[in-house]
Amino acid sequence: MKETIDERRKLTNLFERYLTLWVGLCIIAGIILGKVAPGVSRSLDGMAFYIQGAPVVSIPVALCLFFMMYPIMVKIDFTSVIQASKIGKPVCLTLFLNWVVKPFTMYVIAYFFLGVLLRRFIGAEATDLVKLPFGLDLAVGATHGVGTVVLHEGVKMLEIPLWRSYFAGCILLGIAPCTAMVLVWSYLARGNNGLTLVMVAINSLTMLVLYGTLGGFLLGMGQLPVPWQALLLSIAIYVALPLVCGYLSRKWIIRIKGKAWFKEKFLSILTPITIIALLTTLVLLFSFKGETILSNPLTIVWIAIPLFIQTMLIFWLGYGTARALKLSYEDAAPAAMIGASNHFEVAIATATLLFGLSSGAALATVVGVLIEVPVMLWLVRICLRTKNFFT
Repeated sequence: MKETIDERRKLTNLFERYLTLWVGLCIIAGIILGKVAPGVSRSLDGMAFYIQGAPVVSIPVALCLFFMMYPIMVKIDFTSVIQASKIGKPVCLTLFLNWVVKPFTMYVIAYFFLGVLLRRFIGAEATDLVKLPFGLDLAVGATHGVGTVVLHEGVKMLEIPLWRSYFAGCILLGIAPCTAMVLVWSYLARGNNGLTLVMVAINSLTMLVLYGTLGGFLLGMGQLPVPWQALLLSIAIYVALPLVCGYLSRKWIIRIKGKAWFKEKFLSILTPITIIALLTTLVLLFSFKGETILSNPLTIVWIAIPLFIQTMLIFWLGYGTARALKLSYEDAAPAAMIGASNHFEVAIATATLLFGLSSGAALATVVGVLIEVPVMLWLVRICLRTKNFFT
């Protein structure tokens, strides 16, 4: 009977099932918006908190991104972290893949493909305008890393090579282990859902410390130095704030209404809000990048290549190591997939805050959304077909 029930596991959420389609429609809608009403997205992005005359946090985008993040955080039961000591090997494997291996393999793979192999297709001399790093007040003409400060529409911006902007987005994806959709992938692969919840909670807490540390280090290595205060602001707004709000509101709602009401009613109310927030952000982003995509339609393909290779590398490395450690299949599948998939919500939020909604870095993080579902569903099928490899 158990096997019959397991066989029925499939994506029932219409949004999750057709996520790639929705992103594709957002690309089209964003490009049309950018052509028909270019002032709309710019006006919304201009509604921001300004420091020293420069926009730091776009209020509409910040609201959208908060409502993307909060529903993820409110689902996490952080009390499950105490169970980690009972399942040491899978948790250690996941932490090792996510924070010791994955950020650096992403750096190397993205640099090789975007900076060397595909650079001429992207445009060797093409440039991108990104936000001047928060906290810096440089004169026009000054250099910062590989960028030069220029004046664009009365605002100081940093002009950098376009491929490095895409490279920065890939780095932000590489240091963001999945803490949302991996619950779906583990379920579909018939993995250990309890273990998955524990690993999601641990990774969410680990991000508070390591996301900014690794992000600052790797972006600096890529000659795109970001001041620590900018990274701390990003983590505070897009990780810590929704995490704290999620944790406190979860405890309060469960205490008042009970766990059953929380799961069946409250989370169902949040789902459409999350979807609207994500799709609105994507439309705004593509309204800025429409010209880039139309002038070079293969841009998305060039960005997708290193992201796809990174996903496959981390999955097989994790899956193979799990087998060598003699883990059960139910533990091996989620341990491999949590590293292979990305927390694209955090990556989009951080890229938007650090580099701007119109930046190539933000576009690169959205490509991560575009390939997430088809690639991960493929890996789920691979897991199901190789269950007998594990004892």
